[in-house]
Amino acid sequence: MRRTARNTLGAVAVASVVALALAGCARGGGGDNGDGNTATASPGITDTTLTIGITTPLSGATAGPGTCTVAGAKAYFGAKNAAGGIKFGDGKTREIKIDALDDGYDPQKAKANYDQLKDKVFAMGIGLGTPTNRAWREAAIADKVPQVLVETGDPIFSNKADSPWQLGFVPTYMNEGEAFGKLLAASGANHKVAVLSQNDDYGEGYVEGFKKGIEGASNITITKELTYEATDTSVDAQLTELAATDADVFFNAMSITPLVISALQKAQQLNWKPSWFLPSNTSSPKAILEPGKATAFPGIYSVAFSKAVASPAYADDEDVKTFLSDLKQYGDYQDVPAFPHCLWSYISGATLEQAFGKMTEPTRANFMEALRSISDFTAPLMLEGTSVNTTEDGQPAVSSVVVQKYNGKGYDTVQSFG
Repeated sequence: MRRTARNTLGAVAVASVVALALAGCARGGGGDNGDGNTATASPGITDTTLTIGITTPLSGATAGPGTCTVAGAKAYFGAKNAAGGIKFGDGKTREIKIDALDDGYDPQKAKANYDQLKDKVFAMGIGLGTPTNRAWREAAIADKVPQVLVETGDPIFSNKADSPWQLGFVPTYMNEGEAFGKLLAASGANHKVAVLSQNDDYGEGYVEGFKKGIEGASNITITKELTYEATDTSVDAQLTELAATDADVFFNAMSITPLVISALQKAQQLNWKPSWFLPSNTSSPKAILEPGKATAFPGIYSVAFSKAVASPAYADDEDVKTFLSDLKQYGDYQDVPAFPHCLWSYISGATLEQAFGKMTEPTRANFMEALRSISDFTAPLMLEGTSVNTTEDGQPAVSSVVVQKYNGKGYDTVQSFG
């Protein structure tokens, strides 16, 4: 019975494909699939162009990193377009266009942006935010619209069973938390750790990863764990309670920039000066650590997979010089970015170029297949020891990180704690 039904549906599907193929050719988006037939082009792609949609915060409290996500992508593809375009696996050379909308970190606006873009763009992604990307994930699955290289550490976006049309880009919360835990456990010395985390999947993921990293380590004691809500305007009460434990390490899994700054300041008011572990997205030297006067602490640690462009150590780095030039000329971003998100989306551009080079048909399905076949790709701006690998189910495009320590201006990669 199942085989008969499938064959009947297949006959209907063939007729539909023929009609759609003709429509695709009419708009110039068709391509030869290798057997002489013309594949039906998905929306947002022609023989000469491909459009990527982005919904991300361009206003509000997270406008800084959100604006960076667009600027980095425009910088990468702007430079490629100026050099003649991107060479695709179907033999065509296409210009990449970016259509970006502001969601203000509001999930409802993000969903509305998706509805506005889904039929005009080939794929969507790169945008920042866990709740905002979750807001349209199920719709993208139902519509079979790629939602790729999203800037969230939520592991659901990299699980093929749950998210067949998605792929995360940055390391998961667990990846980062585990790296901190392993570094501390390997120190050999006894440490007392106080934990503050966001009361959602973000905070829970970091804490889960950290505990996995210190599993079996007898030298690590967690003195107290507290949480805060993402909508809170102060964490002073939590800082006061955690300081009373006299912990020498503070694992602070926070995602809200103003709260991290105020936490740094409150700890100093309390004369509590532990070493800190901070997530990568709230560890900006210029935007967070400098106003928080982070040099007062013995060590501020974060994790990274991309170079710190503001650090004097990278002043003569060719990748960094090219990136900053592209950012000014094509990303309409004149300053050295205070957030790593500009670099992340630039690396996403390089990753997408790898996928485009593997595409043999101008279809969203073929793109997803190509995107999930990249391994050991070291994109521009990536740190030694990290790479892009999209072939491991359950992991984002970048799952490898190195731990770094704040040096007053930028970060230095470290192999040990202390």
